[in-house]
Amino acid sequence: MGMQFLEFAQICEHLEGISGRLEMIEQVSAVLPRLDDEELPIFVRFIMGRVFPDWSTKNLGVGPNLLYDAVAYVVGTKRGVVREAINAVGDVGLAVEQLLEKKEQTSFFIQELDLSEVYHAFERMAAAEGQRSQREKLRIVQGLFGNVRPLEGRYLARLMLEELRIGMGEGNVRDAVARAFNVDVRLVEHAHQAMNDLGAVALLARRDPEALSRVTIEPFHPVKMMLAQAGTIAAQIADHGEVAVEYKYDGSRFQFHKVGNLSRIYSRKLEDVTGSLPDIVKILSEATDHDVILDGEVVAVRDGRPMPFQYVIRRFRRKHEVNSMMEKIELVPRVFDILYLDGETLMDRPFAERRKLLEAVLAGSYVAPQFRVSDPAAAEAVYTEALDLGHEGVMVKVPDSPYTPGVRGRLWVKVKPGVETLDLVVVGAEWGEGRRAGMFGSFLLAVQDQGRLLPVGKVATGITDEVLADLYALLKDKVIAHSGKEVTLEPEVVFEVGYAEIQTSPNYASGYALRFPRFVQVRVDKSVEEAESLESLAERYRQQKNGQGSL
Repeated sequence: MGMQFLEFAQICEHLEGISGRLEMIEQVSAVLPRLDDEELPIFVRFIMGRVFPDWSTKNLGVGPNLLYDAVAYVVGTKRGVVREAINAVGDVGLAVEQLLEKKEQTSFFIQELDLSEVYHAFERMAAAEGQRSQREKLRIVQGLFGNVRPLEGRYLARLMLEELRIGMGEGNVRDAVARAFNVDVRLVEHAHQAMNDLGAVALLARRDPEALSRVTIEPFHPVKMMLAQAGTIAAQIADHGEVAVEYKYDGSRFQFHKVGNLSRIYSRKLEDVTGSLPDIVKILSEATDHDVILDGEVVAVRDGRPMPFQYVIRRFRRKHEVNSMMEKIELVPRVFDILYLDGETLMDRPFAERRKLLEAVLAGSYVAPQFRVSDPAAAEAVYTEALDLGHEGVMVKVPDSPYTPGVRGRLWVKVKPGVETLDLVVVGAEWGEGRRAGMFGSFLLAVQDQGRLLPVGKVATGITDEVLADLYALLKDKVIAHSGKEVTLEPEVVFEVGYAEIQTSPNYASGYALRFPRFVQVRVDKSVEEAESLESLAERYRQQKNGQGSL
């Protein structure tokens, strides 16, 4: 008999009551060894609030309203009553738990659900397509809620919205896997970077720990993209001597996979966007005879000049009328890295070596220009040229660096002029007044910290009436709860926000607040996991205090 979903819920409840990171890791590491091979990867993903592997393009497709309808059906009430309960409590999971407690008094039959059964139900939901898909999803969700106890309902609801709120982020789970199976945490990290699925890594750590060091990336299983920190040209040259300087494009990041005649392209969020970018897929497929995984940026061009990011993103999000959009906006790929070549993983090879291979296997015009310099003046000249050409600035990369998926390190540094910005998750909003009545007037923003989202302030300035209407359309279906003028939102949208200064503040759970926050744009290419971390925000605060600007 496998692990009951009730036991999973009890573990979650226990973890929710623990604040110490080490104790959480210890508790989870004690559970992992007793799970069977089918349950282990499911448990590992579920405990992070995820359903499918990170590389997978499967999606539950369950919004708050479908969830409310299913719970209302099971409890024998209307959607409005469920919504009111959620508004009163301010947390979907707790509200569902309370509603199910009332129902439990009148219900005699419960079919025990185990972890695998819940996962297989999720798989059926993700597979439901076509006109009847919503009806099919609703039927499955009703079946699940009809068979769970109130405590299970709390975590089932949160899991469906992929927001578990227990603080078991990737780092904690990685450490728990290493501890549970007595393997080096660096090996777990290495395997996770290549496989992009901690569930599969946990299984491997138990079955064959030696194999963790031999894990390779696989085509059509996209890996997270390597990220850059803000920094300065002078500091990079002082630390590393010769550096590679590239233009920083105001485009959208992509990962291109090709094996034989089959090609797919993935967005920064690892969504399959092949159907939206047929021209880019065709260009890159024809530009190399090799099996490859490439990392680059799609840039919109008009009359030889780069166009702003918004032009690119329109195409990334297009499912229909792609051909008419192609005529209006020319997109070109700029490839700056190669992760896989003809069956071999290149991530651990030095960047300079990967660059040589890239130039050898991809038609030259699509390889992003690169300048190797060891003199700050020469690097500054490239920076000035980049701005003159209409680019955002430059990237300064360390030639002997490996490719580290998902890591925002100092091996890649971005240098650009202008205001400091942060990518923050929108977790709430407040109804507007006057001209903004009937729409959201301000937005509550949060940093992420090991799976928890901690508020850091509100933004209301920098938003035109037109953009405000767009933001309302984007967020109105993500409302989870109301309280007076304030609403709680399902955390799915990331804003780029400018600020004058970071200050310490007791008013927000993060311990910080932004002075003069200003809306810049919606980062539709970024996932919640990629938002600013509390650790990174604290580092920015320290640098600011020490008078180290980032330019």
